[in-house]
Amino acid sequence: MSPIPYAHVTTSTTHKTLRGPRGGMIMSTNEFAVDHKIDKAIFPGLQGGPLMHVIAAKAVCYGEALKPEFKVYAQNIISNAQALSGMLMDRGIKVFTGGTDNHLMLVDLRPLGISGKEAEDELDEAGITCNKNAIPNDTSSRSVTGGIRLGTAALTTRGLGTADMETIAEAIKLVIVDRTPESKAEAKRMVTELTERYPLYGNLE
Repeated sequence: MSPIPYAHVTTSTTHKTLRGPRGGMIMSTNEFAVDHKIDKAIFPGLQGGPLMHVIAAKAVCYGEALKPEFKVYAQNIISNAQALSGMLMDRGIKVFTGGTDNHLMLVDLRPLGISGKEAEDELDEAGITCNKNAIPNDTSSRSVTGGIRLGTAALTTRGLGTADMETIAEAIKLVIVDRTPESKAEAKRMVTELTERYPLYGNLE
């Protein structure tokens, strides 16, 4: 559901799910009461000079978002996220909200006795990128945290589908639940095999 009919101000990014360059958007339904104040606060107050290559890249990503294929991609992100969250929970890994309705999920690591920082580092060694994230009522420090955040936008852009989420869930389990040198090596092998099936730039030969 779009927040725009209900919110005076809506913010978003131009990267992540939109797949453009790193940046942000501020949208408003109240042109005079809000827009002009936001414009003044940002430029010349906060923002530097415009970069033409970034503006061009944003135009490309907005153009892609207008195509019917983008709706398919967006739905596939949600399908992949829901599949991954369910498969993690099947393996005894707690997704904080018991599932997801969007592109990401918050994994509560406290029952596993591993911190978000540890999980982030160990998953990175296996080729899985995520970030540590605080959990509601988290007693860990912000630099350690009790959880991690996982999303499926980059995987979906690369072409992975719901069947591939099984491999990813199993690899995550091998790293953060089993936590043996052998299980981590197996997770890395699985991730390498999966990424070789879905190369970033396809066949460049």
